[in-house]
Amino acid sequence: MRQWLEGLEARHGLDTLTERSRRLVLGGYVLLLLLMLYRGVAVQSEVVLGPLIAFVLPLVLFLPSILGRRPRGHAWLAFVSLLYFTQGVMVATLPGQGLRGLLEALVSLALFTGCMGYARFRSRQLRAA
Repeated sequence: MRQWLEGLEARHGLDTLTERSRRLVLGGYVLLLLLMLYRGVAVQSEVVLGPLIAFVLPLVLFLPSILGRRPRGHAWLAFVSLLYFTQGVMVATLPGQGLRGLLEALVSLALFTGCMGYARFRSRQLRAA
C-alpha cells in the first residue's frame, strides 16, 4: 500500500493529490451534513432537536479543522466518519430505509477516503516546505 501511494505521489504530485482529496472531503462533508439534517427534519413526523443535534454536532465540530486545512483534524474526522458509516449500514437494514442508509454509508466512506488522503498528502506537503 505504501509503495502504491508513493508511486501515486510521484505520478501526480502532492499538490494535485492534496487538492483532489480536499474536494472529496468538502463534497463528502457537505453531503453528509445535508443527509443528517434531512434525517433529523424530514424523516421524523416532528422536528425533535435532541437527535438532530446528536447527528449534526460531531460534524460541525470539525468545521474549523476543515476551514483551517489542518491534517490532524482531517484524520480525526476520518475516524468520526466511520461512525456514520456504521450507522448507515445499520439504517440500510431497516425496512424501507435501504436507499437512505446506503447513501449515508457511501457518502461517509467517501468522506473517510478524502480525509485520510488529505491528512497524508497535506502533512507530506507541509514537511517538504
